[in-house]
Amino acid sequence: MIEESSDVFTQLSWFRRDRVTAARVMVVGCGALGNEVLKCLAQFGIQHIVVVDFDHVEPANLTRSVFYTIDDAIDSRKKVDAVAERLRAMNPDIEVKGIFGDITYDVGLGLVKSMDVVIGCVDNQWARYAINRLCMRAGVPWVDGGIDGLEGTARVFRPGENCYACNLGPEGLKDLQRRMPCAGIIRRNEAAGRAATTPIIASIIGAVEVQEALKLIHREQLAAGELTSLCGKMFCYEGQHLTTRSVIFKAYDDDCPVHELWEPVVKTTLTTASTVAETLQQLRTLLADDKPQICLNDCFVDWVESRADGQQTQVMKPGRDVAEQIERHPTLQGALQGALYQHEYRVIDDSFPYQELTLAQVGIPVWDILQVTTTKGIAYVEMGDV
Repeated sequence: MIEESSDVFTQLSWFRRDRVTAARVMVVGCGALGNEVLKCLAQFGIQHIVVVDFDHVEPANLTRSVFYTIDDAIDSRKKVDAVAERLRAMNPDIEVKGIFGDITYDVGLGLVKSMDVVIGCVDNQWARYAINRLCMRAGVPWVDGGIDGLEGTARVFRPGENCYACNLGPEGLKDLQRRMPCAGIIRRNEAAGRAATTPIIASIIGAVEVQEALKLIHREQLAAGELTSLCGKMFCYEGQHLTTRSVIFKAYDDDCPVHELWEPVVKTTLTTASTVAETLQQLRTLLADDKPQICLNDCFVDWVESRADGQQTQVMKPGRDVAEQIERHPTLQGALQGALYQHEYRVIDDSFPYQELTLAQVGIPVWDILQVTTTKGIAYVEMGDV
């Protein structure tokens, strides 16, 4: 089936089958939009896919997502596991890696750097900001899609040309912390008797995203003018009255720290199983520097203290996991509204007191690129798999 489809697509003047089958694509978000994107990628013959999502299948997903079943919802199955299984069923040649986690903290920059393109199927500004930051640092283009009701948009961001953070502006950057996951949006709209989105709009915007991703994969044809990218524009679709338009959506401020390219990158044998002590020792040798400092993307919290009575409670978690641990703690439950002070580390060096911890335990993801400050400047060090 895939073989026959690929033969058909070769009739397109710009289609290069070898380029498509060799391409590596990451899809962030496995909701309605992500399902449609993954379906189209598989049908086009993409064989190397990474999917990222931190959510489970719910009954509300079933009317909008082609890959989920009622059993998935009953079992509250991880979305990444369900879509990976269905993609392999469509084409056994597809290699699918599922990452159950948050794009902000759980996806290593080295893995992003190995991609040809990243496709965002997320529902909030913060997730888009996180994708953009990773892609700009890695030098990888990404495609964004958004849907709501019968409306949808698609955009393309390329390092050196268009940056999502630059397009937000000062006011937009202030609003980044406001997050509502798709499940929350769906439940809110269902309570009001409305549909948050439809499978039709997901199909339309998902198809546009894949079309733009394929253009980015065919970079020679794109550079030669055989194809025109959406980069610098925003495609807008409105289904209620069936209108489409493209508007200028381009900004790239040379002083923006978000799209700083992390290079050159030095590869090492370090993994997330390496201890802090082992890592610092290898960095000293590799970088010929006695005082390397690892800059953490997320802080590491060793204890929290009650502002009321000064009582300390050991945590030993990355910052992103602290709130959940506090909520499970028998005496700290409900103490999240400024009642606690947390003691944290944002850099790791010889003074870090927990040298026996692994990089995974301090919150560094697999295939990450470490930003290391030395007496000679900043170095970027890529880790491998476990």
